[in-house]
Amino acid sequence: MHNRQQTPSKPRLLQMLRPETVGIAAQSAITWLKPQQKLFQIATALDQPSSPVTLGRLGSLEVRLAQDKRDVKLAQKLRYKVFYKDGTAIADAATMLARRDKDAFDKICDHLLVIDHDAKPTLDGRHKVVGTYRLLRHELAARHGGFYTENEFDLAPIMERHAGLRFLELGRSCVLPPYRNKRTVELLWHGIWTYVRRHQFDVMIGCASFEGTDPDRLALPLSFLHHFAAAPENWRARPHASRRVDMNRMAKEAINPKIALRELPPLIKGYLRLGAYIGDGAVVDHQFGTTDVLIVMPVSAINARYIEHFGQDATRHAA
Repeated sequence: MHNRQQTPSKPRLLQMLRPETVGIAAQSAITWLKPQQKLFQIATALDQPSSPVTLGRLGSLEVRLAQDKRDVKLAQKLRYKVFYKDGTAIADAATMLARRDKDAFDKICDHLLVIDHDAKPTLDGRHKVVGTYRLLRHELAARHGGFYTENEFDLAPIMERHAGLRFLELGRSCVLPPYRNKRTVELLWHGIWTYVRRHQFDVMIGCASFEGTDPDRLALPLSFLHHFAAAPENWRARPHASRRVDMNRMAKEAINPKIALRELPPLIKGYLRLGAYIGDGAVVDHQFGTTDVLIVMPVSAINARYIEHFGQDATRHAA
């Protein structure tokens, strides 16, 4: 008699992603999410470029937006260290010389920074940047040739189906190893949520990565996402045909969901717990040494039951 693996329903999937069953970085991705009116008071500085754009504070850590080119350079230096120096990304000559991860999108994006006020400052007296996220607004992407994600995925179908909604792209997420803990990730997400609510975005999109460029070695987690976290048709997007890698590499009944969940990066676990969908197909990014999946997270789909479960609101870390 065969012991066939039970197919978890959506609630069952969410149950497996409870705090006690996932890593601490994934746990924190929900703790800031319960929106309240005070949220808009935190973010009023976003409309006042001359004032410090502080979005939250937790102990010595502060989350804020980059205010000038020097702030952006600090984010780029952090990305270089995490992606190239310590990671698997392959630097070209210009990147190695600059020791910064940079591209044309940096000029049109907002850069979310987590800084440590207790760490040794930089040579020019700036606070140390220990975490960052890059945020690209829908209207700016439209004016400058599209989202970064569109290099890998064809977003046109979902954007056409949801023409009245505003999209925000999340990208270039990284945190220094000593700061990969609940506090830092919590502050990053707090900053993102404040930004989303203040600017009234409807959908968050972006790539999330597995380390490695061999999809066969990622067969279990990719297949798990394909079978248990796929976007419904109205939110489905696929990679460009020339770059598409099939995620359906194992039969659904052959997947052990608990083992598959352990092989998911904490960031992807966090997205799933919030209610994110996964696109149809992956892309191998040889420059960064990763296999990328598409994250689609409508704000309306964020799981209210889990917001209530954590009992935290978006004003928790108000500065």
